Amino acid sequence: MLFYDSLHHMMIADDQISPLSFPLPSHEQLEKALSSMILSSSGWRKVFAIRGDEEDAGPQVSDADATLTALAALALARSLGVACAQKEAVLSGVAPCSTSEKTILVGLDARPTGRVLGDIVCRTLTALGCKVRYLFICAAPQIMADCNLYPDEADAFFYISASHNPIGHNGFKFGSNGGVYSLTQADALTAAFKTIVEQEVMAPSYLHKICEAMDVKQYRSVLQQVEFERNRSLERYETFVLNTAVKSTDAKEHDRFLQTLVQAHQKEPLSVIGELNGSARSASIDKRLLTSLGLKVLLLNDKPGDVVHAIVPEGENLELCRSTLETMYAKDPSYRLGYVPDNDGDRGNLVYISERSGKAQILEAQSVFALVVLAELSQTRLQNPTNLLATVVNGPTSMRIDRIALAFDAEVFRCEVGEANVVELAQLKRSEGYLVPILGEGSNGGNITHPAKVRDPLNTLLSLVKLLRNRDIAKLWFRSIGSQVPHSITLDSLIDSLPVYTTTGSFSKAGKMYVKQSHALLKNRYEALLQSDWEERKAQLSAMGIHSYAIYQTEGTNSYEGMGEAFRHGSFSGGYKVALKDKDGVLTDYLWMRGSKTEPVFRVLVDCQGDDEHRYEYLLAWHRSLIERADQA
Repeated sequence: MLFYDSLHHMMIADDQISPLSFPLPSHEQLEKALSSMILSSSGWRKVFAIRGDEEDAGPQVSDADATLTALAALALARSLGVACAQKEAVLSGVAPCSTSEKTILVGLDARPTGRVLGDIVCRTLTALGCKVRYLFICAAPQIMADCNLYPDEADAFFYISASHNPIGHNGFKFGSNGGVYSLTQADALTAAFKTIVEQEVMAPSYLHKICEAMDVKQYRSVLQQVEFERNRSLERYETFVLNTAVKSTDAKEHDRFLQTLVQAHQKEPLSVIGELNGSARSASIDKRLLTSLGLKVLLLNDKPGDVVHAIVPEGENLELCRSTLETMYAKDPSYRLGYVPDNDGDRGNLVYISERSGKAQILEAQSVFALVVLAELSQTRLQNPTNLLATVVNGPTSMRIDRIALAFDAEVFRCEVGEANVVELAQLKRSEGYLVPILGEGSNGGNITHPAKVRDPLNTLLSLVKLLRNRDIAKLWFRSIGSQVPHSITLDSLIDSLPVYTTTGSFSKAGKMYVKQSHALLKNRYEALLQSDWEERKAQLSAMGIHSYAIYQTEGTNSYEGMGEAFRHGSFSGGYKVALKDKDGVLTDYLWMRGSKTEPVFRVLVDCQGDDEHRYEYLLAWHRSLIERADQA
């Protein structure tokens, strides 16, 4: 029986036809398929499109990749203690399995290969005896909000997505209690998965066997519940977004918040464009929630799968939203904001109308993050005048955040790149008595607003709406930096008030390099070159006001100050920062680098205080030169 998604009339699955009905791939084929998969705490990713082309928008996957997907489901079920997933069951080949008490929430983004992978995951987990709650296409923050609000109703989630990677990629994210697994949990699951693929040669045939033996009524019941599960999840997600914006679970507080914004927008209308690029946000609450705030909303490319440009919401991929916003503003001046998400909808970058020029501009990722941090720290400080206050950010977040935090008597704690790292460190700081209302990765504009444990463009938009419409929040900021409070709070006035830094864009050409050497060798050579270059360039650097430096290295939630292997561990793949200081020892600029764990690139970034392009270009060229020379054979 065919099951369809009633919202967009897309096929979900046919309970009679198993996507695992094919001749088993050889062990060598499985190992080859695994070798191209990137396994990190941020997720597992590879090109799943059958031709191996990362821009292939076809829905088919190879037999080896389909089998890897089933084995990933086996690994998750095993980690949860499901009896039929254990090694003993695989070796004995027992089937069918009895229902366990473990519930797994499954969802996927809108990529073409996602539907077949979702079918494989849900069918395999059901055959293993798990209770599966299938949401089909849903935004990543939605599935995480569901298990954040109701942790007792899901032991884990299995989300199928490759986030901002090209359309031919896909992958898996795992987590529980509203966030992705911690580094320790993720590493354990990865190790279990690799052991199954590499050593348990009976596992693929076992999964085929139990899927074939499963009573089709069991899987049919999962598919019959998709619409109910999705609608309930959407309602929960909307509640959770309001909890986050209001910083309260009180429904009366939610109503007051909504009424205040509706009244404000009746007096001063605000309209928003969402260019959804066929992402999972197309199946989410965006229009319903934003219109409930009194905003006028125009959505473009809002059917899942209608991908019209590259997925990463950076640079030229924001151009359609930018030009449409400018056109709409000319017709209706209430159109001031636009956003573009990635495919799983857990991040979105912004465009806005500059009222001075009447032109739409792309709001750079670090500035988006800075405005959100400003809004959330200010709101929290107003509600909690004397509490310890902090924000947690990744290593390459611009130092403008430190200046903003200083205005609210808040501290800044840094960790390695990775959503799981900032979430875990924020939880640690809360246990130490800090309020941490906002955290995230400024380098990609990815803010996580507590109690959320994942990025969400709706939270970003609501932070900006609060800044624009709650005068008390903006007023505290302007007064704390000694500025006159503008008569009208606009994005222009807020952006102008931000500390000025010149920073490499995360997805700019200048921010990417490709290296051949191991991280261990590269960093050792880099440090030797840094010390010799420092002596040669000392006069030039001194003329720029740079007189000393310090080294900071981040691994997971830890940050170490010091140069050399004594301050590096494991594969030496953590973040590396050269902090440049003035004659008074004040940090003014930094050089940062780290190999991506989800893409085959080496990320580099320079952050310079001020708007001196010559200074920025000099430091960037030097940093890249150090890496290039360190990478030579």
